[in-house]
Amino acid sequence: MRILVIEDDEAIASALVAGLTREGFSPARAASAADALKALPADFILLDLGLPDRDGTELFRNLREASSAPIIMVTARGSEEERIAGLDLGADDYVVKPFGLRELVARINAVLRRTNSAEGEHRVQRLDTITIDRRTRTVAVDGVEIACTPKEYGILECLARDPGAVVSRQDLLDTVWGPNWFGSTKMIDVHVASLRRKLNSPELIETHRGIGFRLVVA
Repeated sequence: MRILVIEDDEAIASALVAGLTREGFSPARAASAADALKALPADFILLDLGLPDRDGTELFRNLREASSAPIIMVTARGSEEERIAGLDLGADDYVVKPFGLRELVARINAVLRRTNSAEGEHRVQRLDTITIDRRTRTVAVDGVEIACTPKEYGILECLARDPGAVVSRQDLLDTVWGPNWFGSTKMIDVHVASLRRKLNSPELIETHRGIGFRLVVA
C-alpha cells in the first residue's frame, strides 16, 4: 500500500519512511504542499499541518478534493480545540507529535479496518427518496444531489447501515469522529439538525433522548 508522507522536517520524514517500509508499506515523501499534490494518487496520506508553503488545513481540503484516500493529520498542535477542528474537518484520525511508530501503525490499521468495512457494504443504497452513494460519498434527494459535510454524510451513512435500528451517540462518535475522540456528544445534534434541513424531512431522523438516533423509512 502506497502511503504519502507529507512532512517538511527531514529527520522526522526519514524516520517515518524507514519505519513504514519495515512495516511492509510503500511510503513516498513530500516536503511541501506543492509536492504533495503532485505525488497523488496515494492509498493513504499522513499530513503534517505545519508546512512552509501552505496552511495545513487548506492543503487538507485540496487533498480531499483530489483524493478519496484516508488522511491522518500528524502535527505538534495538540490542544483539544485543534484536535476537534481537525477531526471535524473530516480527518480520519489525528496524531500528536511526538509519537511512536507502533502507535501510528496501529492507527493506520484501525482507519483501514473502518474504511474497508464501509466499502464492503452496498455501494449505492436507496431509502424512500434518498440515495446514498458510498463510492463517491454523496447523497441525493429525489435525484438531486445535496451538499453534505463529511460529518453529515458520516452520520447518515452510519444510520443507513441498519434502517430502523437505534444507533447510540457513542457508536456515532466512534464511527464518524473516530474512537480516539473524547469530546461531548452534543455536537451530533447540531449536525443532525443540519442534515434534517438538507434532506427536507425533519421526521426522517428520529431522536431517542438519552440513547441515540434512528433512520425512519418505510
